[in-house]
Amino acid sequence: MTTSFQNRENVRRQAFESIWESQIDAVFSDVAAVYDKANDFASLGTLNGLRRRFIATIDVSPGQRVLDVCAGTNVIGIDLLKKEPNLDIYAVDRSDAMQKVGSDRAAQQGFDIKGHICDVHRLPFPDNHFDVVTLQYATRHLRVIDVFSEINRVLKPGGHFYHFDMLRPANKIIEEAYCLYLRGCLKTISWAIRVGPEARNCCDYFIDAIRLFYSTDELSRLLSELGFSDVIGKPLLGGTVAIHKACKL
Repeated sequence: MTTSFQNRENVRRQAFESIWESQIDAVFSDVAAVYDKANDFASLGTLNGLRRRFIATIDVSPGQRVLDVCAGTNVIGIDLLKKEPNLDIYAVDRSDAMQKVGSDRAAQQGFDIKGHICDVHRLPFPDNHFDVVTLQYATRHLRVIDVFSEINRVLKPGGHFYHFDMLRPANKIIEEAYCLYLRGCLKTISWAIRVGPEARNCCDYFIDAIRLFYSTDELSRLLSELGFSDVIGKPLLGGTVAIHKACKL
């Protein structure tokens, strides 16, 4: 692991660890019931289309064991079961409130997703256990090296990791415009859904988390340095989001 990535992670941790440890869970508990609608609004209606593109990249076969990390409201697990009903899907998340929404949603549609509430930096599964692991819209709130290393550990050799998230655009002009848009959007959503004080107080954090995060190419290099192979990163919407696919050797 190069010093530059370790240094970036140290900076992120020093800047955000207190928020990660003491506030993020309260934020997601506050917005769990409206989380998906709020995200769709923030993306100007593009989120569903982006998620379909992400699901289309995920290769699954009947009987495979799949882990959805930071599963939230289980939208990815449900979409994968719609794509291939004969999957054995596990979900991990730190937010009991988000997983309660996700569990109810899966049950209403007749799907079985095995949920676990845990710290995703220490996954409660043995080595070489999953054929596929997914992670989406959460990595900015995590210690990336630790989580990606755990994902590599629980993947079977030849298994694949699929990642989808908001990233820092490589183009500085796009980054500034993006952060300006997000600031206005977050304030509007906070007012519209009447979020609690924890969520309101984190508006600046969500912008700062983007600024200190990785671009598409940087995240690809990080995955390679952590031992993944055949890493593919596809930036979308000017690099504000990206889809990555990587294989465990």
